[in-house]
Amino acid sequence: MKICVLGLDCAAPEVIFGDERLVNIRRLMDLGVYGRLQSVIPPLTIPAWMCMCTSQDPGSLGVYGFRNRSDHSYDKLGFANSASIKALAIWDQLAREGKKSIVVGVPPNYPPRRINGISIGCFLTPDTVNNDFTHPPAIKAKLTELVGEYPVDVKNFRTDRKDWLKEEIFKMSRKQWRVVRWLLSEQEWDYFHFVDIGLDRMHHGFWNYFDEQHVHFEPGNPYQNAIPDYYLWLDEQIGDALELLDSETIVLVVSDHGAQRLDGGVAINQWLIEQGLLVLKQDPSAPTPFEKLEVDWSKTKVWSEGGYYARVFFNVQGREPQGVIPAADYEAFQTEMKSRLEALPDPKGQPLNSLVFKPKELYQNVRGVAPDLIVHFGGLYWRSIGSVGHAQIHIQENDTGPDGCNHAQYGMFILAAPNCPLTGEYEGARLLDIAPTLLDLAGYEIPETMQGKSLVAGMEKKTPSSGPDQGEAEKIIHDRLAGLGYV
Repeated sequence: MKICVLGLDCAAPEVIFGDERLVNIRRLMDLGVYGRLQSVIPPLTIPAWMCMCTSQDPGSLGVYGFRNRSDHSYDKLGFANSASIKALAIWDQLAREGKKSIVVGVPPNYPPRRINGISIGCFLTPDTVNNDFTHPPAIKAKLTELVGEYPVDVKNFRTDRKDWLKEEIFKMSRKQWRVVRWLLSEQEWDYFHFVDIGLDRMHHGFWNYFDEQHVHFEPGNPYQNAIPDYYLWLDEQIGDALELLDSETIVLVVSDHGAQRLDGGVAINQWLIEQGLLVLKQDPSAPTPFEKLEVDWSKTKVWSEGGYYARVFFNVQGREPQGVIPAADYEAFQTEMKSRLEALPDPKGQPLNSLVFKPKELYQNVRGVAPDLIVHFGGLYWRSIGSVGHAQIHIQENDTGPDGCNHAQYGMFILAAPNCPLTGEYEGARLLDIAPTLLDLAGYEIPETMQGKSLVAGMEKKTPSSGPDQGEAEKIIHDRLAGLGYV
């Protein structure tokens, strides 16, 4: 049984399940099972997609975000790439069965993974003209023939040029979905997985124009429909893709995490300086990125990396070059810092309700150089600001460019399979459950290394004849469309 995964990066369940215009999404919901999908911590594109595909948590992958400490020195941060993921993904499991896969834009996928089938790079690809971003390499020429220069992302999407941004996202999406249709219809595959990164870029670029609860929302603004329009566009593309699949194909529409408003930022390193935990040799006269600061490591106990969440690191004796925290005091200090970070208030002195995690309590394994603490400020309604030189701890300006949203802990899934015994809304699904569920439905063994559980484990699978026949399915769709005034 074939498996087709259409990934919508950052798709928000409240939007995708709440917009009745999305008729193809409704078609899948009527025929299958759907619901919110709990992401990993942290809920980031990297590592979340590969957590889904491997059914391994971030600690077990040893990848905690886009940038990770290479060792316990102070200045070696490496960018995650395809080589950072050592665990076997679902397409690797299927390759052992002699099955072919097509993987398009599933991060991180640069350099492109060498799989049994076709692999096309993700947004980490530096340049699709001058870099090889496909496996096999000959596929690149075919993509150029189809769409010209193949786009993997919108460069400089953190911008105030909103007309330009919207146009560029749609331009990228049109090319990518054309390639998707060609791959689905013209190439051999047993497992297909595409990730649309355009939705994530739309959310970050336009969420403050869309969400009425956003601190910067203005009614009647010219971009209020930018996000709904893109969801409608994606629904059309999904409909076109479904027309290319046979009735025996398992179809999954899924997101790696959700989206939510961004109320502001917490200048974490600024706070650490005020607390006497981070000591600089010289204070900056203007907001300055952390990597450009002169840190007095002999007096520093804690520092942090900014981003959608805060990665907090300790300067430990015998671990870091100039460690000052005795190794014997590590756990007590970790617990103390967790409490202090949880107690950080909002600008009005009210509880910020931040979530602070210890990696060893969060992950089955802790590989690589993990943060000593992981912080979701305000439940991710606030982002972490790593730069120093701000007049206050709580700030509205993002130090990496305009950004309207943060990631949310819950994404979404819609699963339609001819033999799936589940229907309607499902509660309790986790991102790590996706790969074992797909393998279970397709009739493959689930590796013991996978940390998630099949949503249909132990349940009797339907036979094709027990599901709705073509006439019943068409009636469901007809009634749905009629109710919306489309027929």
